[in-house]
Parts: sequence; structure tokens; C-alpha cells
Amino acid sequence: MLGKTKTLAATLLMTAALAVPALAQDYTIRAVANSNENDEDYDGLQVFKSYVESASNGAIAVEIYMGTQLCSNGAECLQGVADGSIDVYISTSGGAAGLFPYVQVLDLPYVMQDDRVAERVLSGEFTRTMRSMALEDSGGMIRLMTIGNTGGWRNFANTKQRVQTPADLKGMKIRTVVADLPQELVRALGAAPTPIPWPELFTSLQTGVVEGTKNGITDIMSMKFPEAGLQYVTLDGHAYMGALWWMSNETFLALPEDMRRVVVDGFYQLQQATFASPKRKSIPAYQEFVEGGGDLYVPTPEEKQAFADAAQPVYEWFTANVEGGEEIFTAMQDAVQAATEELDAERASDIQ
Repeated sequence: MLGKTKTLAATLLMTAALAVPALAQDYTIRAVANSNENDEDYDGLQVFKSYVESASNGAIAVEIYMGTQLCSNGAECLQGVADGSIDVYISTSGGAAGLFPYVQVLDLPYVMQDDRVAERVLSGEFTRTMRSMALEDSGGMIRLMTIGNTGGWRNFANTKQRVQTPADLKGMKIRTVVADLPQELVRALGAAPTPIPWPELFTSLQTGVVEGTKNGITDIMSMKFPEAGLQYVTLDGHAYMGALWWMSNETFLALPEDMRRVVVDGFYQLQQATFASPKRKSIPAYQEFVEGGGDLYVPTPEEKQAFADAAQPVYEWFTANVEGGEEIFTAMQDAVQAATEELDAERASDIQ
């Protein structure tokens, strides 16, 4: 009987121990993306969450809020980061341009040639320069953690005709975001910039309010724009679709140094995931577009240079009219030149 009592007591003690909840996390990071779970932003956040929670040994919990649960647009969400109600937020350059106009440098056309150059530039000193500028301009409240990708490269797409030269865009109504720089680019190429909210673009293409847009293929196909008549895509790759990942500087600095290191490394993992995700997702997207009767055109080097030449006024406008524009444009040019030279040397070595 005594033996049974001891066994029962041991069982109860074990059950009670298992029933004790795990210790609460020491820190919680609330991360917001105004997109959905099919987006590269979500892929990046999942990698970030997994890494940070694991590498911190459970000391940091990451809560992901997709869509508009906590805030609905760039201005509102960045205000949330500044006042500490949101810890992490991802924006496009257009979404942050109202507060940090110089981030539009990411939309300058034909500056970065390919993925390898873009990834090298955004992983280096250029991003640190932009971080310093944003910290100063936000009064030390908003910290740029990293720049990833959200959708690959922007290309011209339209409902009317194949576009091989800037002349083919003349007079065409092209959808842009509200930010100034994309409108300046469309205007420089002879087309008519038409700001349209993203949720209204399908209907606008369908009804002829606009005749074209500047998007990556994954966005084009996920939004089913070919069903609205969009049948021509020109792979001019005029802008890398940078994703700016912001964090409350107060939240970041409140972490002990070892946990800050974990978060920084987590953003590196996130960046790499968002670099890779659009490449994978674009494969079936391009295939679906062509199989559906879409016309996919790759400009020749001469044709692409014609687009770059026509876009020259945009650089002049940016450096003359955007506060901090000249500084950040110089930083990007220097970074692109350094990345190009490094990669050329690496390629030369690799093919020997």
C-alpha cells in the first residue's frame, strides 16, 4: 500500500509540474505588415520570428500582425513605430516617403543592374547611411533595420501594345503611387502618370481609367490583372522593389546587448528570405502569364539604354527637389560602383 501511495504521489507531482505554464517571455516584438500571407513580407517575418525566438532561447516573442489590424498605411504605421505602439513595420519607399522623402532613391530607375548588385548594395554601407539619416530625422525614434525585397523588379505593363522603346509609352496613362518620383519617371518617358490606390487598380485597368502600371510579375498575377486586360509586360527592370524594415529605436535599445545582437541577426535572416522569395515565386508567375496569352518582352541592351537616357531628368529632379536627395543619391552611386567592381572581380576569378 505504501508503495502505491508513493507511486501516486510521484505521478501527481509530475502531472503538476507539466501543468505549470512556461515562464513568460522577457520581451515581445509586435511586427506589422500591411499585406497578406502570400507576400514576401510574410515569408520574411516567419523567418525572423523563428530565428529570434530560437536564438534568444525563448526570451523574445515575436507577434505578427498581417493586414490592417494595428494600422492601415505608411504614415499611420510609422507613427505607431515612433510612439512605441508598434515595434516593427515594413514599408515600401512610397509608404515612407512622406516622412523620409530620400528613401525614394530606391525608385530611381536603372541605377542597379541586377539582383547581385542590388543585394550587395542593400547589405552594406548604403543602408547604414540611410539608417543614420532616418534616426536623425525622426529624433532618434525610428530605426531602419534592413532593406529587403517585396516583389522583385518593377517593369512596365499595359493593356495596349508591346513596349520596346520610350516612344511606345507616349501618351499612355500609367498608374503610379502618390509619391512624386514615380510620377516624374512616367512623365519623363512621355506617358501620363495617374495615381490610383492599389485596391482600385484592377477596375481602373478594366475600365480604361489607366492603361498600364509599374509592377513586378508576382503582384500582377496575384491580383489577376490579365483578367482586366493587362497583356503586355516589358522586362525593363527599372527599379528594385526595396522593402524598408523599421523598428522602434526605443524598443531596440531597451533590449540587452546580447538580445540586440539576436534581433540584428534575425533581420539579416529576414533580408535573405525576402531576397530569395520573389525569385522563386516569379517562375510560375511568368509561366502563367505567358500560358494565358500574355506578351513578355525583354529589351535589348540598346533599347534598355534608351529608357535610361530618357529617364535622366528624374535624377536631376531628385537631387534638386528632395531633401537629402543629393547625399543619398551619391551614397547609392558609390555603393553601386563598388558592388559592380567587386562582383566583376569575383566573376573573373570564378571563371578561371
